[in-house]
Amino acid sequence: QVQLVESGGDLVQPGGSLRLSCRTSGFAMNVYAMAWFRQAPGREREWVSCFSSGDGSRYHADSVKGRFIISKDYARNTVFLQMNSLRPEDTAVYYCAAAPRTTESFYRCSESASSYNFWGQGTQVTISS
Repeated sequence: QVQLVESGGDLVQPGGSLRLSCRTSGFAMNVYAMAWFRQAPGREREWVSCFSSGDGSRYHADSVKGRFIISKDYARNTVFLQMNSLRPEDTAVYYCAAAPRTTESFYRCSESASSYNFWGQGTQVTISS
């Protein structure tokens, strides 16, 4: 049974940092595309970052590039999202998502939420002074 459990969300001041974790079970991360999305109140779910399912390339949305870094630890079956220089507009519920490897995702993971089969419950990140 595939499970994704996020943690690490918190209330921090602008300019601060957080590291989110997504603990996975029930599947092998190295043959799945892994992604982070976020959703702010009244807005659509937005892609943040992802790993491709084949060559492990990672990608970040322009809005977070240079501030957020996705990483993974196979030994701990965990995907991380290191978030630095946080801004009020980063406030959202952050979700971890996974999808089995496909030809399309081997080198380039999808930015579309509909491409991902499995989701965690989300963790709240609030940036406010």
